[in-house]
Amino acid sequence: MSDLTYAIGDIHGQLDKLRHAQELIAADRARSGNAAPIVHLGDLVDRGPDSRGVVAHLMAGQARGENWVVLKGNHDRMLLNFLADPEIPDPGLSRPLPYTWKNIGGADTLDSYGVPGGLERPLGDLHAEALRAVPQSHRDWLASLPLWHRRAEALFVHAGIRPGIALAAQTEDDLIWIRGAFLDDPRDHGFLVVHGHTAIDAATHYGNRLNLDTKAGYGGPVTAAVIEGRRAWRLTEHGREEIAP
Repeated sequence: MSDLTYAIGDIHGQLDKLRHAQELIAADRARSGNAAPIVHLGDLVDRGPDSRGVVAHLMAGQARGENWVVLKGNHDRMLLNFLADPEIPDPGLSRPLPYTWKNIGGADTLDSYGVPGGLERPLGDLHAEALRAVPQSHRDWLASLPLWHRRAEALFVHAGIRPGIALAAQTEDDLIWIRGAFLDDPRDHGFLVVHGHTAIDAATHYGNRLNLDTKAGYGGPVTAAVIEGRRAWRLTEHGREEIAP
C-alpha cells in the first residue's frame, strides 16, 4: 500500500480557502489515481470569518465517509475551554488573555455562530449566548478530535512534539502548543513531523519536520501538500511543486 498522505495546514475559519485546498487535492487524486487520506492539522477556528462553516463542513465530510482525519489544534481547544469556563484562560497561553482578545480571534468564531460583539461585551453575557448558539454536536466533535496521526514515515500533529519523549508520553499541551523546544531541535525524531501552529510565509521542509501553517489566520493561504516517505510537495493549480529540505 502506498504511504502517500495529503495534508492541509491551519484553517482558522477560512472555509473558502479550505475548499480550495481540498479541490487541489481532488485534482491530484484524479491525476494520480491515489485515494490517500487527507490529514487536517488543526486550528479549524478563530480569526477567519466562518469557523462554524469550517466545523460543519468537516463534520459533514466525515459523516458521508470522506477519508479525512481532523486533528485538534490549540485554537480548537480554546473554544472548548471558553464554553466550559470563560474566566479560565487556556494554560498554553503565555499570559492569561481572554478568548475574545483580538489576536486570539475568538470573537470572530463567536460571531460566526451568531454571537456578535465579542470584543466589547462582558464575557459572562457572551458565554451564556454561546452555550445556546454552539451546537452540542460541534462541541462533542471538537472534543473528540485526535491529537496526532501516524502514517508510514510521517507523524501528523498540530504544533509538534517534545523531542526525546516517546509518542505515548507526549502531553496534549505540547502537541498543540509547543514551539521553541521543538522548532529549534535539529535531531531526527524517527519520522518526519508534519505540523502547523507556527505561522510562516510558505510551506517549509526542515529535514526533520515540515511546517504547513501559511498564515491563513492573517490573510495567507490554506496550504495543501502531499507527503510520501519523507518527501513533500505543495499542491498548486499547476500541479505539484516539491518542498525540498
